[in-house]
Amino acid sequence: MAFKRLLCLFAGMALLLPSAVAWSAEVHGRSSTQFTWFNDIFTEKKQAEFGEYLSLSVTKIDKDNKLSFQGYGRITQDIRNGQGLNGRLYYLYGDYSNLFDKVDVRLGRQFVNYAAGSALIDGGKVELKNIGPVAFSVMGGRNVIFDLDGEATRSHDFAFGVAAYLAGYRNTDAEVSYFMKFDKDGIARDQLGASFKQYLFNSLKVYGNTRFDIPSETFSEVLAGVKYFPTADLVLTGEWYQSYPTFDSTSIFSVFAVSRYQEGVFRADYTINDKISVNAGYSKQDYEGADADVIEIGCRIRPIEHLQVSLNYDHRSGYGGRLNGGIAEVSYEATKKIEVAGGIHFDVYERDKVTAEETARKYWLGGKYKIKDNMSASVRVEDNVNARYKDDWTGRVAFNYDF
Repeated sequence: MAFKRLLCLFAGMALLLPSAVAWSAEVHGRSSTQFTWFNDIFTEKKQAEFGEYLSLSVTKIDKDNKLSFQGYGRITQDIRNGQGLNGRLYYLYGDYSNLFDKVDVRLGRQFVNYAAGSALIDGGKVELKNIGPVAFSVMGGRNVIFDLDGEATRSHDFAFGVAAYLAGYRNTDAEVSYFMKFDKDGIARDQLGASFKQYLFNSLKVYGNTRFDIPSETFSEVLAGVKYFPTADLVLTGEWYQSYPTFDSTSIFSVFAVSRYQEGVFRADYTINDKISVNAGYSKQDYEGADADVIEIGCRIRPIEHLQVSLNYDHRSGYGGRLNGGIAEVSYEATKKIEVAGGIHFDVYERDKVTAEETARKYWLGGKYKIKDNMSASVRVEDNVNARYKDDWTGRVAFNYDF
């Protein structure tokens, strides 16, 4: 109940602040009022609901523009199955920057992402900078967890992290960090992480990141990649990725055996001219002895100024069955105020020799109308046809207002 009152207060701020603020602060944001309908995959009942999504930014509160506030949340009301009012506050925090020209402070609900781990917390983050080539960051607070009905955070859910990163280097980014998560049974996550990015010769980017799980003494994620752009129109990408699933130390799943996954990727993106661009890629997937090959090709064509056609095809064979799939999407800017789009997704797959080939199709249509510079309306309708559903209709109608 307290959470719903907080969301109502947040929504009221957006209505009152633009007219009530008597100082020089600037208030900006977006209100998106939506009506959606879909099939609930858990109850298999048709669902329909109204929702209000609100983002808010308050800046220039003080003369040096050091203090600001940011927020984003939603409230939804089910109108078909009697599930009532539901809401989520995704973030709502205050920022104070350049305290003593060395400290940035952020307090409130916020998303923090370190190489070692990430969390949505009710707490704080402090950054120490301008003290040399290395800056430092520390964060901690209540670990916010969402479930289908709202927040599922319990009294013992907390997250903590520290990071050190390079500062002031134009072509180099690097970070080392530590992340810890607690729940009612103690330490659930205990991880180290590192990330790196380097630009070379104005045509090469080398990057990587890794995450090490201390309780299991294993690297849960490793990524190494190279991007080479010999010209402004051509980008070549090579990546190697490894993942070893780890679970919270306090979870029963932590004792289960899992397989290590590895993937090698090569991709090329080429812009031929302002009318045509093409892309192609190959991936080799390895599941500890069992492997699969994936080929992707695609193009974007703009035959006339306001029309764009996107075509993509992918083929997968090996472990897990075979797949042939394609996507065709079209968007057309009819006028400066009206844009329409549509697409077809078609997959033919074989997961099991017993069931043989099956198909999955998705058809969608959408449109957007710009009422004013700060006001627009949009609609999207989609139908999924697959082995589970003969027809699975979903849709959304939205009215957006920017202030």
